[in-house]
Amino acid sequence: MPPSTRRLAAALLVLALASPALAAGPEEERGTLSFVLENDIVSGADRDFTNGVLVSWTSPAGAAPDWALDAGRWLTLFSEETSVRVNYGLGQSMYTPNDITLVVPPADDRPYAGWLYASIGLVGVTDSKVNDVDQWLDQLQLQVGVVGPASLAEETQEFVHELVGSDDPQGWYAQLRNEPGFVLTYQRSWRAIRTGELYGLGFDATPHFGAALGNVFTYANAGGTLRLGWNLPDADYGPARVQPSLPGSGYFRTQDRFGAYVFAGFDGRAVARNIFLDGNTWKSGPSVDKETFVGDVQAGVAVTFGPARVTYTHVFRTPEFEGQDGRDEFGALSVSYQLAF
Repeated sequence: MPPSTRRLAAALLVLALASPALAAGPEEERGTLSFVLENDIVSGADRDFTNGVLVSWTSPAGAAPDWALDAGRWLTLFSEETSVRVNYGLGQSMYTPNDITLVVPPADDRPYAGWLYASIGLVGVTDSKVNDVDQWLDQLQLQVGVVGPASLAEETQEFVHELVGSDDPQGWYAQLRNEPGFVLTYQRSWRAIRTGELYGLGFDATPHFGAALGNVFTYANAGGTLRLGWNLPDADYGPARVQPSLPGSGYFRTQDRFGAYVFAGFDGRAVARNIFLDGNTWKSGPSVDKETFVGDVQAGVAVTFGPARVTYTHVFRTPEFEGQDGRDEFGALSVSYQLAF
């Protein structure tokens, strides 16, 4: 078995078995509950990636068992200085064609599809204190779920549209078929530039790279984020987001003073697999020809105070398939709060 395959198998084992062996984290640090809502209502459209919801919990440092840490270090993800947290999530994403009022969806447009999943991951923060680059963040996550009618995306969209008086989607009968799915992702982010504060105003730059492997998504990605703000939080790598996206995290450290910052970033992905465009893996059904290279550009604002962080992100995404009618545009609202349990 090649070394890369052995490492991937070990990563899957670490994530799948980490949950039952958790130990309590330090009392001085709290876990973080995060809620994310992403929707294209801000663009006035109802198409492509049209909605995503994610609820996640990030444990305090020290909640990962020793053997999981040892495995992460063997995978060269964590060092002895890395503080590791465990993250759990539950999410749903939905995708629709350009015109949801058509009874027969066009064959050359994105298929209807939903994705319902649970996730577990390890979040490692390392302090290096070298060359003014004093932190980096490693995230390893496994998502497991289902694509198709069992994702309940049809019922969710119909319920919400009836509630707000929007058009009733007509084509969900033609959605992707039921298929179990998984995605294993790894992301590394690090502080490449950080300035000192001048009258409370600070600036930093955070590049990132990563990859995803699975029957739902397979891609490699890289990009970066710039932040400018008042009382800029040190241990904050951006808000939790619905993947694929720029990497963010529920992890952040509390600070007594009020902080606010604006940010802008980009992420480029080379996509080998996107089930929502390529169609089902083992069954015939609707599909379109995907674009190999996809990019996200985003800008937003974040406010932090004590145990709370509230963030809004506006995202522009390049076309994901051939013949797509323009770029995607959607907003993401993320609220994180640290709790004592």
